[in-house]
Amino acid sequence: MPNPGFLLAMLGLVVLFTLIQIGALQIAFEKLGLAPESGMTLLFVSLMGSLVNVPLFRMQAEEPDQPVPEPIRRILAHRQQPFEGVTTVAVNLGGCLLPVTFAAYLVLNAGAPLGNHLLAVALVSTVAYVASRPIPGLGIGMPILVAPLAAAGVGLLIDPEHSAALAYVGGTIGVLIGADLLRLKDVRKLGSPVASIGGAGTFDGIFVTGIIAVLLA
Repeated sequence: MPNPGFLLAMLGLVVLFTLIQIGALQIAFEKLGLAPESGMTLLFVSLMGSLVNVPLFRMQAEEPDQPVPEPIRRILAHRQQPFEGVTTVAVNLGGCLLPVTFAAYLVLNAGAPLGNHLLAVALVSTVAYVASRPIPGLGIGMPILVAPLAAAGVGLLIDPEHSAALAYVGGTIGVLIGADLLRLKDVRKLGSPVASIGGAGTFDGIFVTGIIAVLLA
């Protein structure tokens, strides 16, 4: 049976090529000051990195308070190890480490004051925390457009001249803090063998939030 991570990467490639055809990604990269070649390199590295989870620590966990929904149970039966009372907390290379690195680059080079970036992150983190919910057996879920809309709006409100960079930084870091880090306390009750900071990889909420937020800003 094909590796689920490989299938996710292949699906991601299909999505990428579709977006490239309509020029959405080029527009986003241009707004962030990236050349097309640099943007494609970032995408390719992020896509490959989405297959890599780096374990951080393990914690004792318990069965979820609520039963795992049937559709999710069927998905987990094919792609996830049995839950044995321990959850491994990991960080995803493509869905967390690379977006954070690029966000740091934008903070240093995009021209917006550091205080504006911090304010954007704080506001989006609050929205992400309020909008996110634990999903038994799987992880932390959040409506996919909530954070991008919030990040774009925050960027435009704080500093229209640098709204694209603020939207990306606020969106990516805000989701990581509000929907992942601040939700670690809920991991013990999810009944999931692995909790990955950054989600399933590049094409989870972090990637989508960053790109859509930039396009809207």
